Amino acid sequence: MEWILISSVLYILIAISIVVSLLLNGIRPSKTLAWLLAIFTIPVGGILLYLMIGRNRRKQKSYSQHIRLPEPYPARISLKSKRMRQVEKLIETQTGYPLTGDNELELLKDGERTFRRIFEALQAARETIHVQYYIFEEGVLADRLLELFVEKEAAGVEVRLIYDSIGSLSLSRAYLRRLRDAGIEAHNFLPYKFGRFLTSLNYRNHRKIIVIDGKTAFTGGINISDKYLKGDRNLGLWRDMNLMIRGSAAHHLDTVFINDWELVSGIRLEIRAPVFPEIPGNQKVQILASGPDDDFATMEKLYFFLINNARNHLYITNPYIIPSHAIMIALHTAALSGVDVRLLLSEKADSTLVSWCVRSYFQRFLEAGIRIFLYPEGFLHSKVITVDDRICTIGTANVDDRSFQHNYEVNAVVYQAETATKLRKYFEADCNASIELDYESFSRRPLLHRLGEGAARTLSPLL
Repeated sequence: MEWILISSVLYILIAISIVVSLLLNGIRPSKTLAWLLAIFTIPVGGILLYLMIGRNRRKQKSYSQHIRLPEPYPARISLKSKRMRQVEKLIETQTGYPLTGDNELELLKDGERTFRRIFEALQAARETIHVQYYIFEEGVLADRLLELFVEKEAAGVEVRLIYDSIGSLSLSRAYLRRLRDAGIEAHNFLPYKFGRFLTSLNYRNHRKIIVIDGKTAFTGGINISDKYLKGDRNLGLWRDMNLMIRGSAAHHLDTVFINDWELVSGIRLEIRAPVFPEIPGNQKVQILASGPDDDFATMEKLYFFLINNARNHLYITNPYIIPSHAIMIALHTAALSGVDVRLLLSEKADSTLVSWCVRSYFQRFLEAGIRIFLYPEGFLHSKVITVDDRICTIGTANVDDRSFQHNYEVNAVVYQAETATKLRKYFEADCNASIELDYESFSRRPLLHRLGEGAARTLSPLL
């Protein structure tokens, strides 16, 4: 009986300490209340769940590190629009990455074209290849990459790979052994080892970055998976948007990788700005790297600012739109004030629970005049926002709490009408091939659907 008493006292003390931590460090009342209810209504399980996925890492700085920034940009870029200057200041103030103006960009839609350009760039590597992906799955693509990595390593190119422990869970020891036998350095991000399981499980590196020689980079929503070339049995072909960058913004993406490399390997690589024989282009690009160790949820603030400052149109492509209260109010306000707000999502879903949660917001969106389009072919995985043919962002961040609060993400913000207009045209073409939801029809969906959505939505503060 004595051990029961001791266990009960320990449990009560742990519960009290968690409650105090929630009251002191809780970011949002709704999330704090959800965790308090879980702790007091689910004995033991509520505490374990909180320890795994509920702690406010932004306050605790569990894996905090000194972030090194690229060399100061040689010349200050001037933006004519006050609103654009405010976006630039928001990003640089929070992340340290300045606006660059010497970039050449290429939009890469879908897997076949993207990977063709990636392999062309990798073949041209002379010094370094830095690869970082949330999902790195074995298959045709992974085998081709391994073959190319081995070839480049033998030619004196330094090849480094970061993969996420959860996203790349299926990556076999045999594949990793083949990498390391060839001299290729590979590290997983925050491995869920005994003693670190509770502190690392919920914080994932969702970034997708390839940088060649510090000069050419790729980022966007695409992972290393054959789903982009052959599709999968349930969802069909995965569709996505990526961005190829040549210029100083590529060097900034390389700096993001180098900081992550120090975190996972303990090795401090030198940050050297590459020398371009000629100015590659004139596209203005700023890199936003965000994570749970930042002082503020910078990615959420970027999205909030873009939504609030749209004047003509705001087009969002994203498979996971589970908005925070602030983002939801901003979207409603934009639509009700006359902005053409459209959301493009995949009709098919890779998670039933997440799909129900996403759909639970649709009726209120439609009531506010937000147009919703469901793309029926394959699985649309792009993460793109374009505003007024003036500014756009392409990257890895979804419109949900996981991307805003828990994941390490990276987006490229492009201050250029040419790129924003291209993305708007791509968006409209996809809308024309999609199913637009009608408020009257959607509001008559079966009761069972509405119950499922409501139940899933109650978990949204914890997702």
